[in-house]
Amino acid sequence: MHQLDYVFVMTYGRSGSTLLMGILNSIPGWLLRGENRHAMRHLYDFHRSGLAERARVDPARASQPTHPWFGIEAFPEAASLQHIRSLADATLLRPEHDTRVTGYKEIRWYDEDLPDYVDFLRQVFPGARFVVNTRNLEDVAASNYWTHKDDPLAQVKAIEDKILGTVEGLGDAAYRVHYDDYVADPEVLRGLFDWLGEVYDQNRVEAVLATPHSRRGKHRD
Repeated sequence: MHQLDYVFVMTYGRSGSTLLMGILNSIPGWLLRGENRHAMRHLYDFHRSGLAERARVDPARASQPTHPWFGIEAFPEAASLQHIRSLADATLLRPEHDTRVTGYKEIRWYDEDLPDYVDFLRQVFPGARFVVNTRNLEDVAASNYWTHKDDPLAQVKAIEDKILGTVEGLGDAAYRVHYDDYVADPEVLRGLFDWLGEVYDQNRVEAVLATPHSRRGKHRD
């Protein structure tokens, strides 16, 4: 497999992220997958546990077969990251022969240790970039996805604040777009395409905008 670039869409439920995924997938050579219910989080916990237990034991004693944690002192950090990337490529991402850029969009970025988790993703996927998709929070909170929750507006705002606070330290590795802006005027996405190093094709973007995504109809009248 040739060298891949990785892009992940960070957002929350009912933000228009499925539409954004469609826009990005209209770029030749792009293959971003949809949500996976935070599957990478389980691999993060696995990797973190290995490192934590390796650091906790006495290496000399744990290397002996009589020790209850025998072998954990040699938990291989680099190999763990490499095999996690291989597993994700083979199962979650499944790039095709002409794929240049892969990744996924996810709405579950609300963990207390989100900065550490994002740092883990950047270790697994070297050079990974993150597109943050936001939307008018009142509209998001009013959707059926959120209305049954306690104080939905406060919940969505807390998630957005956590995402924005996390990517603030990523510098050029993160870029923010706003659903209401690019639906009203797709030209605002030129900045995103420039950041990605891709050619902005107005016709392709317009075609995606005219196609129903998720549970909504057309995004523009």
